[in-house]
Amino acid sequence: MRLGSFQAEEFGDLQRLVDGMFVGRETVDRLDLVVQAEILDLAPDLMEIVGLLPPGTYDRRRLCDQLNSALAAHGWGSTYGTVE
Repeated sequence: MRLGSFQAEEFGDLQRLVDGMFVGRETVDRLDLVVQAEILDLAPDLMEIVGLLPPGTYDRRRLCDQLNSALAAHGWGSTYGTVE
């Protein structure tokens, strides 16, 4: 990986994961999210972000806040995109 800000090929994959998880649902469970991320074969960095979520049930806003916080802590927001 080179230094600096760039968009990875996987840019937006977390957004697609979040969008898919909330079709017809108000909340999602962390375990369901982890399993779906594995099914989608997300990149290792993105699996790390998903894996950092504490156990529990999330509405969309709380999930996005948690994921975006982890992305920011790693400095990966511009590389992989943030979620909303």
